[in-house]
This record gives sequence, structure tokens and C-alpha cells, in this order.
Amino acid sequence: MICPRCGQAQPPEARSGVFCVHCGQFLVATRWVATPPPPARPSSAPARWRGRYTGPPSYRVTPNWGFPPLPWQRERPAPEPSAAAAAARHAGLLIPLLRGVAVLAGLAAAAEIWRYVLLLRSRDSALNAGEVAASDALEQAASWVCTLMAVGAGCYLLVWLRQVIAAAATNSNVRPSRSGLATLVGWLVPGPNLTVPGSMLAEVEHTALGRPPGGRPRPSRLLLVWWGLWAANVVLGVVAVVWMFRAGVQAKADGVVLHALVDLAAAATATVTARVVAWLTALVNPPRTIRLPTVVSVRTPAATA
Repeated sequence: MICPRCGQAQPPEARSGVFCVHCGQFLVATRWVATPPPPARPSSAPARWRGRYTGPPSYRVTPNWGFPPLPWQRERPAPEPSAAAAAARHAGLLIPLLRGVAVLAGLAAAAEIWRYVLLLRSRDSALNAGEVAASDALEQAASWVCTLMAVGAGCYLLVWLRQVIAAAATNSNVRPSRSGLATLVGWLVPGPNLTVPGSMLAEVEHTALGRPPGGRPRPSRLLLVWWGLWAANVVLGVVAVVWMFRAGVQAKADGVVLHALVDLAAAATATVTARVVAWLTALVNPPRTIRLPTVVSVRTPAATA
């Protein structure tokens, strides 16, 4: 037998082997013959022409798409988010924003106190120009940034308030007692904004707690504290604006103290407002509780023989 790889003949004593003694090639001759399977039943009808078969579809990569194992359904519009979910979504951004306002207001109050200390020191000696410039820069930057951020937080607070009022009314199957225009007037117009915001939040709390609609709202201690801080902040803000029209060195020094009090009141009000927002949002949209497994007893496994 001639090896098909190396072309050398096999010695007589190696005829019974199946591998070439020279290169190790497999020497068993194998021939593959493909024959069509016999038909299941003879058919005398001529075969129909089905067209040219181009083969299965080809993809550059393995497809990872498919249809879900569900029956065919008509397309339905996505449900609109509820007012409670919208209030919770707004609260997730409003609470950090209010805390940022509190930090900036505290920084502005520190800048005003620093300026007042410089005024006291200037009575006996001259001040360093660099220290005065740094105090002025800190006071101006903190005041303007805090004012802009407080205006933005106030506008966003009204957006959240609209959603939380609607959510409380929907959960209790009642109608809101105030319209959107009345809400804006009560929060923005001086005079009514001393009493309307507190009573409005007390009504939301009363409705969200499921109390009788005809009953008189009794605000919680948190709301009472917020109401007092809010009214004090509004009054101090109006007094500070009016005080700016006074002339004289002593009036300016007193204005520094007044602005420091306004900033401290704003920081406290923003902090408590964040807690009120979290409290009312939790009432209209309670967080989901996940039950965790509880260990009842621990036993030692029995010894195996």
C-alpha cells in the first residue's frame, strides 16, 4: 500500500497496520457516498416549481431579538403618572434645593456678621484693605447666589404644592378648596402670605391624614414651627427692604445686623421647609415597605453518625 501523504510503500510486515510506518498517516481507505433517501410514497404528479431557493437569512452577528411569549394585543397608551407620583418626583429635587438654600443663607449670615465685626473694629483703628475687600466680595456673592437660588426654590415649591394638593384631594375623594390662582395670590401677595401658606399646608395635612372633610384642620407641631418661621421671615424681609431707604451711619450699621437676622431666618425656614415637604409627600405617597425575613430561632444541627 502506498501512503497518500509521503508516497512511500509499506513493508510486507506492516500490511496489517492501519497507520503509515513512515509518517503516521491513517491508511484505511474511506469513501463517502451520499444517496437521496427513498420517497415515503411514490407520486405520479409532476413536481411544482417553487422558485429558486436562496438559503436561510444570514446575519453578521447572532441575533439577540425576539418576540415576547404573549398573545397579540392592541397597543394601549401609557397611563399618565398620578399626582402623588409627580409630587414625590418633584420632592426628590426640591428637598436638596431647599437644603442648598439653607447653606447659602447661613454663609450669607456669616458674611454679614463678619462685616459687622469689621464695623466695630473700625471705630478704634484702620482696617486692612484686603480684609474689607474679601468681606464685601463674600457678602455680595453669597447674598446674590442665595437670592437667586431661593427664588428658584420658591417657584419649584409652588409646582410641588399644586401636585401635593391634587394628590391629597384624590386620595380622600374630595375637591381642592382653592384654585390655582388663589394659591398664587395667597403665597405671593404681601399680607395674605402671612396666613394663607400655613393654612393651606394644614389643609393638605388634614386631607392627607384622612380626617373628616368638614372638620377644622389642626396642624401638627412641625407645621406650626414652619408657619412661625415663615411669618417671621416675611416680616423681616419687608423690614429690611424698608430699612434700606434710611440714611446715616448708624442706620447702615443696624441694616447689617438686620440682614444677618434675615439670612438666619431664611436658613432656618429653608431647613424646616425641606422637612415639611418630605412629611407631606410621605403622607400622599407612602414609601413602599419591603418585608425582610426574621430569624425566629437558631438550632444546632444534629450530629450524624
